[in-house]
Amino acid sequence: MAKAYWVSAYRSVKDADKLAAYAKLAGPAITAGGGRFLARGVPAKTYESGLAQRTVLIEFDSVEQATATHDSPDYQAALAALGDGAERDLRIIEGV
Repeated sequence: MAKAYWVSAYRSVKDADKLAAYAKLAGPAITAGGGRFLARGVPAKTYESGLAQRTVLIEFDSVEQATATHDSPDYQAALAALGDGAERDLRIIEGV
């Protein structure tokens, strides 16, 4: 079974306090769901209309595991804490 990668790119952060509340809940929820943080932070370099905003890359054992983590009550509580505090583009993609 192919690994899965959760890629979250932040387009803008509107409320740092809401983002901090989200991070406090999201990290443990993702780890509990089997996610492994591979990279997070501001890109070292951007190309082709890329935004120099926070990006997070998380590895899961499968798309199903990543999806179940996203849909879990604990992660949904983290999203509720974030609310409108950030605009993000979150994708789950299957590894090759």
